[in-house]
Amino acid sequence: MDHEIIIVGAGFSGIGMGMRLAAAGIEDFLILESDTEIGGTWRDNTYPGVAVDTPLVYSYPWSWAPAPKFSRAFPPGHEIRAYAERCVTECGLEPRIRFGARVTAARFEQDRDTWLVELADGETLRTRFLIPATGVLARPKPPEIPGLEDYAGTLVHSADWDPDVELADKDVAVIGTGASALQLIPKVARRARSLTVYQRTPIWVFPKLDPRFPRPLRTLFDRVPAAQRAVRTGALLAVEAVFTVAALQYTRLPFVAHTAERICKMHLRAQVPDPELRRKLTPDYGFGCKRPSMSNSYLRAFTKNHVELVTDPIGKITADGVLGRDGRERRAEVLILATGFLTTERGNIPSFPVYGSEGGELADFWAEHRYQAYEGASLPVAPNLWLMFGPYAFTGASYFGLIEAVTNHILRCIEYARGNGSTRVTVRAEANDRYFATMRRRLRHSVFHNNCAGANSYYFDARGDAPFLRPTTTYESIWRSKHFSLADYEFSP
Repeated sequence: MDHEIIIVGAGFSGIGMGMRLAAAGIEDFLILESDTEIGGTWRDNTYPGVAVDTPLVYSYPWSWAPAPKFSRAFPPGHEIRAYAERCVTECGLEPRIRFGARVTAARFEQDRDTWLVELADGETLRTRFLIPATGVLARPKPPEIPGLEDYAGTLVHSADWDPDVELADKDVAVIGTGASALQLIPKVARRARSLTVYQRTPIWVFPKLDPRFPRPLRTLFDRVPAAQRAVRTGALLAVEAVFTVAALQYTRLPFVAHTAERICKMHLRAQVPDPELRRKLTPDYGFGCKRPSMSNSYLRAFTKNHVELVTDPIGKITADGVLGRDGRERRAEVLILATGFLTTERGNIPSFPVYGSEGGELADFWAEHRYQAYEGASLPVAPNLWLMFGPYAFTGASYFGLIEAVTNHILRCIEYARGNGSTRVTVRAEANDRYFATMRRRLRHSVFHNNCAGANSYYFDARGDAPFLRPTTTYESIWRSKHFSLADYEFSP
């Protein structure tokens, strides 16, 4: 056996798992990273304006690794990446990360109770425990628009940004109006000669309170960790109250979502005087169906004379621009695809084929039994494996809350197995079924089952389920990670 534990991916979830293993005194682990640098989505997304897009600056970091150096409430992307790099350096994880190691498949070996991990260069590694941490916002989603291969101008995806792309004095088009587009559109509008934005579905937009943190405040956070923890708790509670409760308790507490919608509409009215333009920018689905965002410049960008919002469907991409179904072609020298990420699609989580104890691929199990995992982490057909971002794991409030919960869960299982000499750890089918039934029952009260028609949300999978989100608060998920019954697993020598 090459390593006791292999983690796949050196984004925040992989780094976080490595930090927790090291802190627990577990030394024999390796992190495989396909790229040449760490950071995951914060390494890959470098488009203009990239920054934290939810008010979680001090609930964004892990509780065990505070980040007092952030410059503002919504820090820019390079500060988040610097935080990841600092965590790796301070915890001494560099020797345990192997770069340029792309995993192509993983197969469970029944007779050994180990995983055989296959790499793109032909090498194979054997490990007792396997933890895919490949992330959910990692693979750009290409638009299903005919003619894209015929485009002769400069083509770039927001998640694969080319820093050399020239926008100044250019006719630019952006396809998509999600969270990434919300950040980059105002920046592009300032530089382009003309900007055309193609919108399929509008999004709810809150006003953004983004103050800079003065040096004395950052010094206070650095010297008095309790002050940062207090702000962290307050920020998380606020987001849970607005974002999580509004979406997940839609039928029980509808006034929360309706209040959020009213705030967004007031913000839209203040930013956009033209009633027809406001109509185009107003969602016709419930708050929470798609990821809501915050901005003081996105909505206002559409009021500029050189910016056009197009809501008519796209017919095809031409060599010179975009042809609408109405027959009108709009020229574009630069075409920016802000079409989001693959999330619940087959082969995305994990980002490589995984063949479990029965020889079948996890994707086939999910195709037959629906997308599910016990506590968002493990499956009965995949012993000794835990997903860092499985179905029904993320509460929608804080990715770092998710990482804390899942790493708690995994550590409990591994430490218990090590303590009693178990070589195989398998979640029981009845425990998995019970958790799945609970998640589906709770989601009946959410906005996803009541007011999301036409939202075109990545929260939904091909079956119409909403497995991207866990219908609990972050605090409940963390509590569960510390108190779920270990009897839900079978530990075998």
